[in-house]
Order: sequence, then structure tokens, then C-alpha cells
Amino acid sequence: MKGKIVKGIAGFYYVNVAGSGLYECKAKGIFRKEKIKPLVGDEVEIEVLDEAEKTGSLERILPRRNELIRPAVANIDQALVIFAVTDPKPHFNLLDRFLVMMERKEIPVVLCFNKRDIAKPEEARTLREIYVPCGYPLILASALTTENIECIREVLRGKTTAVAGPSGVGKSSLINLLQPEARMETGSISRKIARGKHTTRHSELIYIEEDSYIMDTPGFSSLYVQDFEKEELKHYFREFRPLEGHCRFNGCSHVHEPGCAVKEAVEDGEIHRVRYENYVEMYRELQEKRKY
Repeated sequence: MKGKIVKGIAGFYYVNVAGSGLYECKAKGIFRKEKIKPLVGDEVEIEVLDEAEKTGSLERILPRRNELIRPAVANIDQALVIFAVTDPKPHFNLLDRFLVMMERKEIPVVLCFNKRDIAKPEEARTLREIYVPCGYPLILASALTTENIECIREVLRGKTTAVAGPSGVGKSSLINLLQPEARMETGSISRKIARGKHTTRHSELIYIEEDSYIMDTPGFSSLYVQDFEKEELKHYFREFRPLEGHCRFNGCSHVHEPGCAVKEAVEDGEIHRVRYENYVEMYRELQEKRKY
């Protein structure tokens, strides 16, 4: 029987099987022996041990399309990044770090800015000026007035989406609007997972509708871009790519060289200065990392 791991906690894996419900499974010993850790989002094969009790054994993990380390999840189709238009004002450096992480994993990103109802028109305009030219889909929404909630739902349809964003931006309010009362095909998930005394935040897939899941990803407040070389960074800024090969020097870092097409594009207003300054800050971080 095939299903998807929606939560892993204390050695138990909760597997949702379409049409059959949720099964509490233990992983076979071979996984530990071969140092393979099942992840939330994994497509798996299970053997049902007790249909009445909905228990099973996790037999096999199907090949992963991708995986993230923090949070530890697999098979993400896209990321929905939620910030507020205002109150709090967007932390662009944090947002761009997340975009770099997703570009590295080749995971598409949709940007959602909540609290449109209390934002000034120029605040919304600035967001569009920064991110629309980069090619990221951008949704301005309001959890309070439900503006564009259906637009978000359409974006999530048929996909497994990691939802990320800092605290205070109304992420929980949006998620609560998106998920129906029954969080899975059976109402058992809340009761089954809630039993026991685990209070730690874990990654968890939330069922929206058939083939549509969202995952609220904890631990978004501090993203350090340090597990690759500084020369790679420019490849993860989409708006730099059309200018590749147009700089005076081959292998231009777009930081200090003369005759740099990217710097010229910043001066001409074709690349937003906010994005470029965040690029330079991350580049310097990676440069410093090499010294230690």
C-alpha cells in the first residue's frame, strides 16, 4: 500500500493513504542499519499490520525528487513564502536568503504578502518593483478580509507546498483559512497525533484537498547561507542570469570588478538595489567563511 508520510515523531511515522486514511507506522530496522531516515513528505510503501487500529510497518521509501535539511522534508513541489506588506515591514535580506536556498534546490517559489488591507499603495508597489522583475509569482493577500485566498488555494492545488515565513506576518491565519475542518481524509489525524505528550514543533503535512498538502516549516527566523562557495551565489539570483557573459571579465563576481554588467543594470534601475545589496552582503559572508 502506498502513501505519504505526513508527520514523524518519536520513531513513529504517520502515513496518509488516499481513500484509506492515516496509519501509524514503525520503520523497519533496515532503515536504521543503512542510516536512512524517513522524512515528512516521503512517498512510501507500507504493510498494514492492523486495519482496525490503523497500524503498519514502513517497508520502502520511494525515490525522492528533492530534500531539504532544515526543515528535514522531502518531495516539495514548491514553496509559499509569506511575509507581511507592513506591520512588520518585510525583512528583505531574510527573504532573499530563503529564495537563494530554494534556487539551489530548484524548488519554485510563490511570494505571498499578507495584510494588504492595512498597507499603503506605495508599500505594495515597492514589493512588485523588487520581485516581479525576478520572475517570482507574487500574491498580495489579506487574512482579515480574505482577499486573494482563493488565488492562494489555486496555487496550492495538486502540489505539496512548504509554507514558510517569519512570525507576526499572519501565516497561521492564512493557513487556517486554507485548510478545511477535516485536516485529513479521515478526522483521525488530530486525535491520533495529539495523543502522547510531544510538544516540540515538528514539520507536518496538512491535507488541504486531494493531492494537495501544505507544510508549515518551523525555524525560519535565522537562515545562514554558508554551505556553498561564494562563486556559486550569483547563479541563484535570477535577474543576473541574462547578463552572464556580458561583463568585461570572465568569472565576474559582480562585486568589485570594473565593467560589470550587473552593476550597470543596478545603476540603470533594471535590477533593484535592494536585491543587489543583499547579494553583496551574502557574498561577503561567504568570503569571510573561507578565512576560518
